[in-house]
Amino acid sequence: MLIEEECSQTVKAASAEVSNSFMDSVNHESIRNRKTDVNKNKSSEKETNNNNKNKKEHCESCLKEQKMTSENHTVTERRRSSLMESIEWFKRTLSEPEFIMYGNNEKSKGEIHKHADSLLSTASGFTNYRGLLNLCILLLALANTRLFLENILKYGILIDPVKIIQLLVSEPYSWPNVILLLVSNIFALVALYNEKLLAKGWISENTGFGITVVNLVLCLLIPSTVILVLHPNPIFSCITCGMYSMMFLKLVSYFSVNRWCRLQRTENKKIKRRKSLSVSESMLKSENGKPETLLVSYPDNLNFSDLYYFLCAPTLCYELNFPRSLRIRKRFLLKRAIEMIFLSQLIMALIQQWIIPTVYNSMKPLSELEFPRMVERLLKLAVPNHIIWLIFFYCFFHSSLNVIAEILRFGDREFYKDWWNAETVDKFWKTWNVPVHRWCVRHLFKPLVKRGYSKMFASVAVFALSAFFHEFIVSVPLRMFRVWAFSAMLGQVPFSLFVNKYCHHEKYGNMAVWLSLILGQPIAIFAYVHDYYIIHYAAST
Repeated sequence: MLIEEECSQTVKAASAEVSNSFMDSVNHESIRNRKTDVNKNKSSEKETNNNNKNKKEHCESCLKEQKMTSENHTVTERRRSSLMESIEWFKRTLSEPEFIMYGNNEKSKGEIHKHADSLLSTASGFTNYRGLLNLCILLLALANTRLFLENILKYGILIDPVKIIQLLVSEPYSWPNVILLLVSNIFALVALYNEKLLAKGWISENTGFGITVVNLVLCLLIPSTVILVLHPNPIFSCITCGMYSMMFLKLVSYFSVNRWCRLQRTENKKIKRRKSLSVSESMLKSENGKPETLLVSYPDNLNFSDLYYFLCAPTLCYELNFPRSLRIRKRFLLKRAIEMIFLSQLIMALIQQWIIPTVYNSMKPLSELEFPRMVERLLKLAVPNHIIWLIFFYCFFHSSLNVIAEILRFGDREFYKDWWNAETVDKFWKTWNVPVHRWCVRHLFKPLVKRGYSKMFASVAVFALSAFFHEFIVSVPLRMFRVWAFSAMLGQVPFSLFVNKYCHHEKYGNMAVWLSLILGQPIAIFAYVHDYYIIHYAAST
């Protein structure tokens, strides 16, 4: 019994130990699991905290950037507003008078002083600066006299008045230009007989239009071909191309006006166009003691005298009845003729003495592309070239055209307007050459606008046509096509837009026009002379 009790106690003690060890292991495992869970929770909380911290830092950086951007924008706005305030203050300062004196300006007898502004002050109202203008003229004359004397001392006397005549006589290839001028009568006669056939109804309008187109194309193609093949003198070739260009424009106007008259006669429709009246001594008849004007009507105008009067008249726009003067003013004609002869010789003398040496000395810097020397040569050529251009304007548009108009008793003498006061490029081209401007408006600008094209497109078309004829007159005689003249004329369109947009004040617009005239022509001269020298002389040497 005792043994059994001891065994049972031993078994109970062993089972108690086993159960205690099992419980201890279970407790250790649960504690370990709890620690793992705690660690996981801590790591997740740490990650969450890191994410929140990163988000917070990102938001803070975004806020800082927004704050800096707003601060920069605020600073920029403040600077802009301060700049605008400064500009407005400067404008107000310039517009306000320097100071204003108040009080009685009259001084009593015996008094010396009175309220008065200095003459150069804005409030004085003094505007008579004629003496200063005379001073500027004298300084300009003295400066150019010095340049002329320097030229004579350096090169000697280069003027030869009879050199042009000798060149014409001695150069056999100058005579094709004379023959071309005589051949131009053929194109005029074709135009006349074409109009007569149309007036009589012997050919249709389409046929007459085709003949006119062919005649006009040949009017430009034949002289170009002769000059390019026979290589006549470039100076006389330039004159020939200019004459054929005027012939082309005159024949276009001749066909257009006669076509309008045919439409008016056949359709009984009054065509709105300017009607000129002839007032001449031979066209006046007296009825009841009052003079009456006799007008020419279509088709009585289709004759040789009417056509050749128009071809010789100083205009490009044809009319059935031109304004005529009553008589030829002999004294006026003599003055203009003397001016024409003298000024033409002066132009040739200045070209021989001043332009040719300057251009000749510019060949080396132009060929080597030495930019500083090229600019110096350009500025040296600008002054004499502009003086010659002004003399040419007076010689051609005033003296020569008035001589022709006086001989023909042509009444409309408005060959130019006050282009020297032009505030825009558009106004300059409208007033510089009135006959060409009238032709462009009448036969190109208005027809395009009536067909639905915009005024901008019509203006570009006018400048494009003018650019073509400038290039035709220059490139064909020189036998090279570099489109410098074409580009310069077509470039007047963006230049005009630039002046209209940025040169609002009339003074600055006028200065821009003068600057383009003073510098534009020498640049074109250098461009063509450089290319002509490279093609005809540098390649051979």
